[in-house]
Formats: sequence, structure tokens, C-alpha cells
Amino acid sequence: MDLHVVGYLVYLPVSVALTIWVARTLSRHGRVFLSDVTQGDEKLADAVNHLLVVGFYLVNLGFVALYLKIAGTVADTRELFDALSVKFGVVLLVLGLLHLTNVYVLNRFRRRGLADESVPPVAHGGWTPPAGWTPPAPQGTPDPR
Repeated sequence: MDLHVVGYLVYLPVSVALTIWVARTLSRHGRVFLSDVTQGDEKLADAVNHLLVVGFYLVNLGFVALYLKIAGTVADTRELFDALSVKFGVVLLVLGLLHLTNVYVLNRFRRRGLADESVPPVAHGGWTPPAGWTPPAPQGTPDPR
């Protein structure tokens, strides 16, 4: 059997299995984080979690398929292992990069949500007085001393 075919038979199942494992792990353990991001809205957290998993599968499996071809010749087993190690390394880096990107974006949403909660409502006119502030006495009013 051609060593290119052996490489494909090893690369595809391992890459697909890695993608599935990472997606399930991130989905299971990221649910708590998503619940916090969505401020306890469990239905929204589940929907966002599902959409992220679908997108993760589409991007990663698409990349695995596009990156399938082994360039050059593979004359022996050592060259096959060299080619596969590069392929698995790139797939793992892409998986990690997508994971970090998801966490970064979700953390930005979370911070924005927390900042929105801590900002008091704006008074009419667009200005909110600081705590402890009292308005000055109107002009023309006699001094109470």
C-alpha cells in the first residue's frame, strides 16, 4: 500500500477524534462560563454553547479536510511519521487558537455585561451625579445663616 494512503488513514481518524474530543470538552466545561456570560440565562447559554460547538466542528473539520494532502514524496516510514507529526501539530495549534479566540471573545462579552451592571442609570440630561453630591443652592436665595 502507498505510504500516502497510510498517512491519510492515520491522519483523518486521529484528527477527527481530536476535534470531537476538544469540542465536547470545551462544551461541557465551558457551559458554566457561558452561563455567567449570559447572566444566568440558561436557555441562552445552551443555545450559544451549541452554536459555538457547531462552528468549532465546521471550522476544524474543514481545516482537517483542506490540510489532508501530504506534499512531497513519502519514501519510508520515517518520512511518513515526519509528515504526520507536522500535520497533527498544525491541527492541534489550530484547535488551541480557536479555543483561545472563543474564550477571549466570550470574556469580552462577560466584562461588558459586568460593566453594564455596575453603571448606574443615567439621569435625565445625560449626567449622573456622584454619590454624596448635593446640588448647590439656587442663586438669589438668602443665605440661611
